[in-house]
This record gives sequence, C-alpha cells and structure tokens, in this order.
Amino acid sequence: MTRRTPSRQIKVGPVAIGGGAPVSIQSMTNTDTRDAAATLAQIGGLARAGCQIVRVTVPDRRAAEALHEILAGTPIPVIADIHFDYRLAIASIQAGVHGVRINPGNIGGRDRAEKVAQAAGAAGIPIRVGANSGSLPKGLLESKLRAGMTRDAAMAESLVEAALEQVKILEDFGFRQIKVSLKASSVPVTVAACRMFAERSDLPLHLGVTEAGTAFRGAIKSAVGIGALLLDGIGDTIRVSLSAPPVEEIRAAQAILEAAGLRDSSPEIVSCPTCGRTSYDLISLVSRVEDFIDSIRARGKKIRLRKVAVMGCAVNGPGEASDADIGIAGGAGGGELVLFKAGVRFAVLPEAEAVRLLEEEILKAVEQ
Repeated sequence: MTRRTPSRQIKVGPVAIGGGAPVSIQSMTNTDTRDAAATLAQIGGLARAGCQIVRVTVPDRRAAEALHEILAGTPIPVIADIHFDYRLAIASIQAGVHGVRINPGNIGGRDRAEKVAQAAGAAGIPIRVGANSGSLPKGLLESKLRAGMTRDAAMAESLVEAALEQVKILEDFGFRQIKVSLKASSVPVTVAACRMFAERSDLPLHLGVTEAGTAFRGAIKSAVGIGALLLDGIGDTIRVSLSAPPVEEIRAAQAILEAAGLRDSSPEIVSCPTCGRTSYDLISLVSRVEDFIDSIRARGKKIRLRKVAVMGCAVNGPGEASDADIGIAGGAGGGELVLFKAGVRFAVLPEAEAVRLLEEEILKAVEQ
C-alpha cells in the first residue's frame, strides 16, 4: 500500500482534501457558465460518473450571476475559475462557491489579492493557486537557463518558485486554506516539479498534466504523470485534462486511482488481449461488461465481487483467470462460451445466453 505524503487538510464543501483524506476526482465544465441549465446538466452527468469537485469558468459578471442558480442545483462542490478580475472572484464568493481558483500575481496587485483572501477567509472557503508552464513570471525561466540548467530542470524549478510566490502572497495576508497545482504539458517536468514542491511544502497538491491531448493520448500522459506521483504518495486531488467530453476525464481518473491502489475497483475487470484462439468478439463483450458494471456504480450501488474476467479461450480463461470471482471465456466450440467461478466451470451456453447469465450473476452480487 502506498504511503501518502503528509499534507495540510482543507475542505471544498464537504470534500476533505489532504491530511490523509482519499484522493478526490475533479473536472471542469466546458459549457457557457452563463447558461445555468446547460452547466447544471453537465455537472449532473459528471457527478453521476464519479466526479467529486467541479470547476466552472467565470469570465464576466453574467457568469458570476448565473452561479446563484448553479449553486442552488449542484450535487457536488463548485470552484470558480477566475483570471485577472478580482471583482469576479469576490462576486463568486458572495454567490456561495465552495472555492476559487486564482493566481494572486495576475489578479491586479497585492491589494486586490488581499481583498479576495479576506472574502474567502470570511466565507471559510479555500483558494487554489498554481503555476503553469505557459504562464510563468517574465524572466524566471530565462534566468535559470542562463545559469546552465537544462530546459526541463529549469522549467520544473521555475514552476515551484512561481507557485511558492503565489502562496506567499496569500500567506502574507494570514490566509492558509490553500491548494496548489503545478502543471506542464511535459510529463517529466510536471512530475519533477510536484516532487520538488512536496519536499518544500505541506500544502495539498492538485495533480494534472496540462494540455494533455485527446482521450487516448491525454489519458496515457495523465496516467504516467499522475500515476507516478500517486505511487510516490504525492497528490490530494486529480484532474485528467482531455480534449474530450468532460465525463471521459472521470472515467480515466477513476481508472488511474484504481491502478494506483487508491480506490477499490469493485470489481476489477480483467480481459486478455486476444489471439488467434479467440473465436468470438471479446473486445465488444468486455466493453459491454464494463458499461454494465459502470451503470450499476452510477446508481450508487456496490458490487460484492473482487474480479470479473472476460477471456479469449479455455487456455487463459478458467486457468489464468482462476482468481476471478466470475468469468466468461470462449473456446467451447459451436459458438458457445464457458462461464466459471474461481477457475471452476459452471455453465457452457450459446453466446447470448452466456452473456445474460454473466450479467445475472453480477446483479446477484449487488448490495441492496
């Protein structure tokens, strides 16, 4: 079991962040925040998929005003994402958001950052600050390159210094309910920066690889970067940033947490890569089983199974997947599939009947 790096605890609504709390999943809406109905519909879908905290952009006064309706109907805590205009941060806090995301350095001066900190402190909500490889303070990276550092090392060090400077601005005002993010599109830079920051501060960390890319490539980059840090015990919230519908971010985040041993898969789904011995459409079937189990989880139900296996043939079915609570495999001939429990066959049926029986057996294990 991974030992978590100690971090200070804050709360975003009812969700505890840091201090040994479970790593939480975050996403961001891509709707027009001014359209409260559309934004709420997307938040609802994210929540049903397993999202625990959602961020919404607040680019203008109309968006800030729409927060009243959004906050009245949201099932999960909402963080307002603010850039440049401190008045929008204060308006969002007055609307009742559960947290704000700002960069104190670009909010319009220390006096304005102080006003945001005072408003957040009075409301008892946290502020997330951070550093991004695309928006570092002018000259910071260049100074490190001139000192002879490699570009990756210079970028990582610059991210840490920039984040610590953002934190210092808030802490100078006595504000300590802070969460930090350090993000780059480079996985090695992101990992190095977060490791470095965790050595220098006990503030809770939000993990992510920025501009990660499509659902396929972005999920891989995020799994490598976020996963490496989670296995180090670093990180308190995560977002898998994808150029895809936001709900895809939640699916990927859950899979990363499960693979890192930080979330019970309930059950884990295993399947073989197929080969010439596979006599049926295993790829479609494992997707169907995954969707079936996800639909049960989306209803808030737990499944009392540790592992479900979808295997290609008798060679890697009941044998290699003998530790599965229940499984299905091809290789019986005549279009029939084999069902097994703990490596022991209990039925051989035509494919359609076998799949129905597999789903029935999974439903029997659902807690009522």
